[in-house]
Amino acid sequence: MIILLGFLVSLMPWVSSAMALLLGVLIALILGNPVIEKTRTYVRPLLSLSIIALGAGTNLLVVAKAGLEGLLFTFIALSLTLLFGHFLGKLMKLEPSVSFLINVGTAICGGSAIAAVSNAIRSKSHETSIALAVVFLLNAVALFLFPVIGHHFNLTEQQFGLWSALAIHDTSSVVGATLQYGPKAVEIGTTIKLVRALWIIPITLLATKFYKAPEDANNKGPTTKPPYPWFILGFLLMSALVTWIPSLQDIGAWVEFFGRRALTGTLFLIGAGLTRATLQKVGVNPLIYGVTLWFVVGTTNLVVILLGI
Repeated sequence: MIILLGFLVSLMPWVSSAMALLLGVLIALILGNPVIEKTRTYVRPLLSLSIIALGAGTNLLVVAKAGLEGLLFTFIALSLTLLFGHFLGKLMKLEPSVSFLINVGTAICGGSAIAAVSNAIRSKSHETSIALAVVFLLNAVALFLFPVIGHHFNLTEQQFGLWSALAIHDTSSVVGATLQYGPKAVEIGTTIKLVRALWIIPITLLATKFYKAPEDANNKGPTTKPPYPWFILGFLLMSALVTWIPSLQDIGAWVEFFGRRALTGTLFLIGAGLTRATLQKVGVNPLIYGVTLWFVVGTTNLVVILLGI
């Protein structure tokens, strides 16, 4: 009941994304979440529908321009992240599958990439859980930390949107952080993030072909079909409708509004998944690895953006 009540409260217009996330975290850590598996199953579809709805407030021509400009950024950032993460994992003598999953989650799009790639490399259940927990923790931190850093360095909305899209793991946290910064930041951040998320498909295919993880006779890892970011197509279609049919723009504004509230509710559910058991599962070394990798990626991208490269 407390989870349902918190979710309903987070849908209210006066509740910000950061407030919703914090509410979820506090409830999970203090009172616990007895329906954690159920709430986690709702996160992915709610997030997808929210992103699609946000497309109703986005001009497709702006999306196309930002996407083309961001393609090179995302490719370079992804390549350098995977390379650095590979050597860092070896240096820290981390379990190969754990470091690879955290690395992919950092380079592409957090939980979605981890879920897809874990199936491709047939990682063990505990390895996937650890990687997801690390990325989840850092996503929660990003929602609070990034807007503060952005204002400290006087980043423009365009700069902040680009930085968030390149340095924050999950789409939900990119949108949540940019919502606190301004509409232009949301537009740029969401677009570049969706371009970044497209790399799930080639990376998953390459991992299937080339990555060889040791198998365990009792646990060969997940066998379900990896999730693909179908919401990208929905976002673009929604954006195309309001761009090419001007009479739909008023309706689109309402759709975008409800999408923003649904996203805030989703962030509450994400926060409600941060239980004490989740924190204990992470461990020290994977967390140090994830934080180090994220710090290097975030700092490097921030410096490049500040220098105007």
